[in-house]
Amino acid sequence: MKRILVCEDENAIREFVVINLKRAGYDVIDVDCGEAALETFEAEHGNFDIVLLDIMMPGIDGFTVCKKLREKSSTLGIIMLTAKTQEMDKVSGLMIGADDYITKPFSPSELTARVDAIYRRVCMSFIKTDDHSTIESGPFVLNLKSRTVKKDGQLIDLTQVEYQILEYFLNNKNTALDRSSILNHIWGESYYGDAKIVDVNIRRIRMKIEEEPSNPKYIMTIWGYGYKWNDVQ
Repeated sequence: MKRILVCEDENAIREFVVINLKRAGYDVIDVDCGEAALETFEAEHGNFDIVLLDIMMPGIDGFTVCKKLREKSSTLGIIMLTAKTQEMDKVSGLMIGADDYITKPFSPSELTARVDAIYRRVCMSFIKTDDHSTIESGPFVLNLKSRTVKKDGQLIDLTQVEYQILEYFLNNKNTALDRSSILNHIWGESYYGDAKIVDVNIRRIRMKIEEEPSNPKYIMTIWGYGYKWNDVQ
């Protein structure tokens, strides 16, 4: 069953989200505060595919909940609910481990499309392939079967989005990839959000793989275009 935990303190919005996700075939549990979200996640032994989190809530805010949930699971899909005025909050949420954000107000079709996209990605993390091959580049080894990446033999803690981006780069070494291509490949052509999500995820990956994230050696910026994986040997 496709299970979602919805955490939103505004009753009208929470009910709107729950009704539409249930119509889309999801099993939904809803709570109205961050404390309840963490307690429910623990009580259910983390048995959720996706968590929808409002950012501004009384008590524990959505950022704190997101960070704690990401520490517990790298495969969990996390979507932040933000207001139009919270532009920096979107970036902050993505930097601490959220996979996507939805800006209020949103339509039922946008909600289900964004959730469906994250659910497909979560499902991919559990698909075991018979492909035992790896992709190597300098100190990096990407394992297609386990969907993991190691640098100098050390496992890098990646979310599924980060893994997919690195896989895309390593399959296109030394090739300039524009933001639209990355966005379409990872999030799908029907993605509702903007291309900033690519830049934020690149920043997050650089913090995990680069010795100097501000002076990257592997993921190079192609100004006005996109990014390129530098196949350093």
